[in-house]
Amino acid sequence: MSTIRNNYMNPYLAGFLLGMVLLASYVIAGRGLGASGAARSVVVTTVASAAPEYAEKSPFYAEYFTEVNPMGSWLVFLVVGLILGAFLSGAMANRLRFATDRGPNITVRTRMFFALGGGLLFGLGAQFGRGCTSGSALSGMAVLSTGGMLTMMAIFGTGYLIAYFFRKLWI
Repeated sequence: MSTIRNNYMNPYLAGFLLGMVLLASYVIAGRGLGASGAARSVVVTTVASAAPEYAEKSPFYAEYFTEVNPMGSWLVFLVVGLILGAFLSGAMANRLRFATDRGPNITVRTRMFFALGGGLLFGLGAQFGRGCTSGSALSGMAVLSTGGMLTMMAIFGTGYLIAYFFRKLWI
């Protein structure tokens, strides 16, 4: 039996550091973390570039056109830092590779289909819920918000229910 060494951070230390990042965002920026705002900034800027007349007339897009460029939002820089930090972490732990993790009973194509579908549903839910998991659940729970706690329970509860039906793909 061989021993496989995983180069992962201690989960307790990682949770503590995440809490410190969240605390720093409240102290420095005056608000919690959230990535869906960055996605919205990218979409607004893309629509404004591709169809400026439509964006100016649309009530949804019009509220984002102020004197400040939507891409100048600190949330955009947060997501860029998140991506660069994840890349750096993977490089430092020698875990950079192009591979698709999957179970023995699922093809790469099916795995990609489920991953894309799940991501799209989660993104749609983030817009309906007025924020992503980090904004609604993590930041909400940090300030003892009932909505944040309900969001976290709904996310994990739904995840456990859905996992029951799809677990055969991973076993």
